[in-house]
Amino acid sequence: MDRISAIQRQTRGPDGSRSRLGIGAGSAAAFLFFALGLAGEKASAAEKLNVVNSSLVMSQSLPSIAQEAGLYRKYNLELQVVYIASSGMVTAAMLGGDAEAALTGGVGIVRAFVQGNTDFVFIGSVKNILTHSILSAPQLKRPEDLKGKKIGVTRIGSNSHYFTVQALRRVGLDPAREVTFIQTGGATENLAALLNGAIDAATMTAPADAQAAARGYRYLIHGRELRLPYAAASFATRRTVMTKRPQAIGQFIRAMAEASKILHTDKEFTYKVLGKHWRVTDRKVLDSAYDAEIKALEPRLDLTTDAFKAILDEVAEVDPRARKFRAEDLMDRRFLDEMEKSGFFDKLWGSKG
Repeated sequence: MDRISAIQRQTRGPDGSRSRLGIGAGSAAAFLFFALGLAGEKASAAEKLNVVNSSLVMSQSLPSIAQEAGLYRKYNLELQVVYIASSGMVTAAMLGGDAEAALTGGVGIVRAFVQGNTDFVFIGSVKNILTHSILSAPQLKRPEDLKGKKIGVTRIGSNSHYFTVQALRRVGLDPAREVTFIQTGGATENLAALLNGAIDAATMTAPADAQAAARGYRYLIHGRELRLPYAAASFATRRTVMTKRPQAIGQFIRAMAEASKILHTDKEFTYKVLGKHWRVTDRKVLDSAYDAEIKALEPRLDLTTDAFKAILDEVAEVDPRARKFRAEDLMDRRFLDEMEKSGFFDKLWGSKG
């Protein structure tokens, strides 16, 4: 039988790779395969999403883990993930239409919601308590020694600021009168300000606190012991985006859920990702950061009402409109419920634990 030359067509997959599809010109079966291939290519066009996150910390590492593990390709997503320091700036980016989803501290979006931007909604959480700690140079021995001192926080109104206010009140200090808050801009900048002596103490979470401790700085307050409820790292989007693009948002959350499984069960892979993105190679620092933080994270991205109520209560101190809302008004569990009911979570984790 004569060999019939094939018609070859280059295609590009969601990951940008090229492949060749060979079609026998005289074969009806081959032609049908070609037609179905074209239809499949069109149907499988990757969903594009712009996502922002607000801090280079372990609880916001899931997008990086998903990228390194190839999960965006698996879930047919094309993501651009951008780091923007502070939840307030993340909120502004989402309001401006520059991002469809975010992994961020909740306070910026809750403030916007209370002010009338009720299109915002939280669809999952990585961390529902604060685990910051306050570290200082060794000459400060007790939390009370912070009186009159300069304390670095990423930004006023940030997670680190809220934690510091609450922690200082618990040790009998008035945060409004007895300390000076210095805005450094981000977790990395906060660590640098402490190391160069620009501030007396800094409020940090992993890995910055472990890096400071490794250089001889002292833990004055261990936040993990306080377990303050707070939406410290949550996934947010807008209801209009969810309505128009449920497939994209649903696949994104599934990718994040699988990244969470990796974070909780594959320490070595997680270290490779964290080391790359944090630019940290010290195994002791990675061990300290991971072991301290992992216990505070939600394996199945669960939302809790206490975490959002805490932010509403905080916002209500300066904006009484916050008292009109319940934590449930801020949350939509549809994707979490779907993953639970469909058995996705049980299959992912191999159990109901």
